[in-house]
Amino acid sequence: MSIDAGTFVYPFTFTLRDLVHKTIGKRGARALILSAAVINVVMAGMFWFVAQLPADQTVGPQTEFIAVLAPVWRIVFASIVAEVVAELIDTETYSLWVERVTTRYQWARVLASNAVSVPLDSLIFSWGAFGGVLPVAVVWSIMWSNILVKGITTIISIPLIYTVSERPIYQPTVGD
Repeated sequence: MSIDAGTFVYPFTFTLRDLVHKTIGKRGARALILSAAVINVVMAGMFWFVAQLPADQTVGPQTEFIAVLAPVWRIVFASIVAEVVAELIDTETYSLWVERVTTRYQWARVLASNAVSVPLDSLIFSWGAFGGVLPVAVVWSIMWSNILVKGITTIISIPLIYTVSERPIYQPTVGD
């Protein structure tokens, strides 16, 4: 199976986003998602800038420095688009579960929201980053590997939802 390196780090963000939603609400989770996207674009831009700076010739050409730091924009943008779309949908799914299904069974909220967002994230990222560049079979393999690893990570990370307190439901008072 083919797999990209980010698959081993990124999956925890879905459950971490659930923790954010649980503690500061949907609005805060949305703000976090959009802020993370902006920060990632700025970070990639800074890496690109640093990679463009002239090398210190007393050390040598430093081609490895450029190879490691210079972002592959196709992968950066595919990652950010997948993150924003999947995390916003994860937020909505989590919210719907809490509002319309039950506030009990916190583990089920994590499973339900990740069951929707993980495949979507994997589909958008795999095809956005590697579609048209790698053979179709390899892209499908990357996508399915992503779903498998992220699914296992979801199951492992479920206990995290119990580590934070539930945000009290806002009850407006007269004058609000």
